[in-house]
Amino acid sequence: MGKSIKLFRINGIPIGLHPSWFIIFVFLTWSLANGYFADRASSLPFTGIWALGIVTSLLFFASVLAHELGHAFVALRNRIPVKSISLFFLGGVAEIEREPDAPGEEFRIAIAGPMVSLALALVFNSLSQVSGGLPYMGAAFDYLARVNLLLGVFNLIPGFPMDGGRILRATIWKLTGDHYQATRAASFTGQLVAFGFIAYGVFSVFTGNLMNGIWMGFIGMFLLNLAGSASAQARLQQKLDGINVDRVMNRHYPSVPGEATLEQLVSETLAENSQGTFLVIDNEKPPGILTLREITKVPRHLWSRIRAREVMKPWERLIQISPDTPVLTALQEMEAADLRMVPVVEGLQVKGILSREQVRHYLKLRTELGS
Repeated sequence: MGKSIKLFRINGIPIGLHPSWFIIFVFLTWSLANGYFADRASSLPFTGIWALGIVTSLLFFASVLAHELGHAFVALRNRIPVKSISLFFLGGVAEIEREPDAPGEEFRIAIAGPMVSLALALVFNSLSQVSGGLPYMGAAFDYLARVNLLLGVFNLIPGFPMDGGRILRATIWKLTGDHYQATRAASFTGQLVAFGFIAYGVFSVFTGNLMNGIWMGFIGMFLLNLAGSASAQARLQQKLDGINVDRVMNRHYPSVPGEATLEQLVSETLAENSQGTFLVIDNEKPPGILTLREITKVPRHLWSRIRAREVMKPWERLIQISPDTPVLTALQEMEAADLRMVPVVEGLQVKGILSREQVRHYLKLRTELGS
């Protein structure tokens, strides 16, 4: 989804705003001030209506954050690390480091968010009932009650990867014991739901509701893309299930001396290593890995003076996996650490290198061989 602006942490979870959030925040505040509150709080001055719109928008996104925190806290209780929570133009997303290990875990994590939203709907509805002396506050609480109810019910639609789709996957997974088939079935329903949104959007456009039609169509396209990605990921996991690193790793890994300059690497070695990734060796010990990412961070005019050991990722900061590690586990660890390759180590000896490119090459060969 791209980089987010980090704000603060809750229970160790980084909370951020995607740049697209500002667009929807301005649009929501404008629509509240010029529409909803213009009718429901007309006795307020212009500045008061806009202030109420801003506060209500912030409370809405606080509700979205609470929804995602519901997912995150249950994930943490099930010992699944949570990378971050980001708010963006379609709501929010809690990014966890790995998939749940059991259908029960998936069910509890998925249902937590909608339950938080439905609970907030009850809270705001109660507040709207007791705020008779301040009708404009009652209007704000009534809006928040309705939107949280909508948020909770909407997310229960059984279209993967929405919460309802994850609940559906957990249910099928529990009944069949097959995570792959459960993901395929839930992804298929997600695609059906996405096409439903797109069809409704087209219908709305032709019946005169242009903005609503565009919005529904956009949501449908977004869900369709996510459901297709989830199905592709499931196929990838099925192909790699039971495959260990030693079957995929590159045993003829490129290495360079730590004293080599970046100029030497680029001019002499890079032509023989199109992937641009090197194991840096000093005194017959592998202290780190150097990639094009580190090289390009150094200004070009310094390449003749900067040596490989100065910009490499040092050994102690790398994930070191063994040859008998499942490839899926290795990929998850690489993703969590944002690494494109890791050394494969047995004892104190480097046996090979595992890279994402090598995994893709392995899968391509299997596809071409029909296996």
